[in-house]
Amino acid sequence: MRCPHCKQAIEVYKNPVPTVDIIIEVGAAIVLIKRKNPPYGWALPGGFVDYGESYETAAAREAEEETGLVVQNLQQFRTYSDPGRDPRQHTASTIFIAQADTEPVAGDDAVEAALFTKTTLPDLVFDHGQIIADYFTFKKS
Repeated sequence: MRCPHCKQAIEVYKNPVPTVDIIIEVGAAIVLIKRKNPPYGWALPGGFVDYGESYETAAAREAEEETGLVVQNLQQFRTYSDPGRDPRQHTASTIFIAQADTEPVAGDDAVEAALFTKTTLPDLVFDHGQIIADYFTFKKS
């Protein structure tokens, strides 16, 4: 690729896209959303980090947009970056844990939002099944 102004060669880098996902605890349950867009299915609330936005702000924003919940005690859990975790492109998702005290209401990219326990989890898209398994292991320790 060449610079349109000086015509010098420009290296183009292809990097993973930053995303966030959030495990929202409501009592003994966690919030999942049913996705409005492909890939369809149940997932943790989350999405892309906007330019100029911190990951923490992105996680709180996505939680509120997709579930109507204002979260408290936001804490970083882990980052998942396997190149195959999202079939659309290579993403690196930083996972947060937070709490809320009301029922979720689907919004934005979600057609449904509901509470689930470890024993009532549906099939999940992306690597969210692994993330939630890791979360429950972490909570036991």
